[in-house]
Amino acid sequence: MSRIARVLLNNACYHIINRGNQKQKVFLEESDFEKYLEILKHYKRKYSFRLYAYCLMLNHIHLIIDVKKTGDLAKIMQGLTQAYSIWFNNKYNKVGRLWQGRFKSMVIDKDKYLLDCLEYIELNPVRANIVSSPASYPWSSWQERILGKNEFKLLDLPEIVIK
Repeated sequence: MSRIARVLLNNACYHIINRGNQKQKVFLEESDFEKYLEILKHYKRKYSFRLYAYCLMLNHIHLIIDVKKTGDLAKIMQGLTQAYSIWFNNKYNKVGRLWQGRFKSMVIDKDKYLLDCLEYIELNPVRANIVSSPASYPWSSWQERILGKNEFKLLDLPEIVIK
């Protein structure tokens, strides 16, 4: 059975979700989160996409990205997931797939829905009962976006269109 083609639009951004294979953990210790963000930063420079939000959970990730060229989305995610998988498998002496299937992508208009999606992503650790406040979770964009903590220096300001 063939896969359904992705919806790719110019001047739109995407909510990306990628889950660990069989819902397994893809981050086992603090250095794993740091490495993923380091790789994300590398691909952000390489493809010049804008990153509006992220949240790294133990077994999945969320990103909101705005690509310059629609064809770059697959290249970004392929590079990011492949580079992290190789690093993770080498570090933990594992083989095989780390990620479950291909990543999911949903088109987001640059309006109020983008702000709602930012909030949804950054509150993920609170809803999962990992922390009581998003300020306590170091692996999301909340601290950088709200508090101005720029340890990873990954975020861009979204351009919101009010209709």
